[in-house]
Amino acid sequence: MFRKNKDKEVDITSLNNILHTGKKLINIGYFMAIVCLILLGTYLIKEWKILKYIGEILYVVSPIFIGFLIAWFFEPFVSMLQEKKVPRIIGCIFVYIFLIGLLFLISYLFIPSLISQVKDFVKVAPSIFSNVTDFILNIVERFDSGGFVNVSSLRKEITSRVTEWGLGIGSDLPKYLFTAGKTLVNGGINFVLGLMIGFYLLFDFYKVSSTIDQIIPASWRDGYRELTTRINTSLRNYVQGVLIIMLLVFITQSIGLSIAGLTSPILFALFCAVTDIIPYFGPYIGAIPAIIVGFTISPLTGIFVCVSILIVQLLENNFYQPIIMGHTMQLHPVTIMLGLLIFQHFFGILGMVLATPVIACCKVIFIFVAERTGFMKYLNAVEEEETA
Repeated sequence: MFRKNKDKEVDITSLNNILHTGKKLINIGYFMAIVCLILLGTYLIKEWKILKYIGEILYVVSPIFIGFLIAWFFEPFVSMLQEKKVPRIIGCIFVYIFLIGLLFLISYLFIPSLISQVKDFVKVAPSIFSNVTDFILNIVERFDSGGFVNVSSLRKEITSRVTEWGLGIGSDLPKYLFTAGKTLVNGGINFVLGLMIGFYLLFDFYKVSSTIDQIIPASWRDGYRELTTRINTSLRNYVQGVLIIMLLVFITQSIGLSIAGLTSPILFALFCAVTDIIPYFGPYIGAIPAIIVGFTISPLTGIFVCVSILIVQLLENNFYQPIIMGHTMQLHPVTIMLGLLIFQHFFGILGMVLATPVIACCKVIFIFVAERTGFMKYLNAVEEEETA
């Protein structure tokens, strides 16, 4: 069927069409294989409760984990100083002076104000819940023109639930305070230990890499170094970009919500910044509480809160993300959203936070394997034939 005439001339157009179709089918097959592997892995992790055991192990060794993250994140900077003839110990000390100074500065500037706003929010919480109840009931009354909903019964149900919830908080408040205090103390101790461990790991980080190099077989050593370099570069760029964007969102959102007249603007801005870690869905999760509280204060405040959140999102989508993140992850939005849905189903909010970096690592590994096996050369050759 590739013959164009009786002289047995090859029909290049038909051959290119078949190769193009085959390339698409291969790409679809690889994509489905990756999706199936992800689904299989997440299913096995859930059924075997691996994540639970991993969480318990991480909690026990959390100081080591914190120290490793600190050392991993700052190691390139220390190595850069070492290349400029700065002793490694001096570079580590300089990094820790900067890190501890930054933590103290953040604590001095924001924590007292945040604690004050939490106290203020707790004081006005009952009135906010009452306003939320009235707001919901007013909406139901306005749209329920046929009388299908018993508003009086609904009001009693909501009021009883809110009262029960408030009484439960009051009776369990000492337990909550004790648990929160215990968690803060344990977290603080683990973080301090993590800082101490991180300093020693940062000083000897290159030795760890050298030790792993010695364990890896000699024939795999170059590939291992290249793969780890790609993964580390991608993850570091992602973490740096996310932290900077969170800071910018927190600052701009605090200013906007303060101008809008929202109660405890720093508290809600912090919640918006933290949830912004989750791509696409995070900004909406963070915006919902602020918008609800804004409308309970007054319709004008609610509108101003919506405008503030919209402006910050426009800034993030059009300036923060393109300038800071750029094409760090190089992932298609559909791939990210699919990963978010899968990881959220199996691992909840934590899964949504980890979905993007995990998928990015999987992509880096897939491209590396494809290059090593020659599959990328095949795809490039087919693409060159199509454009010829």
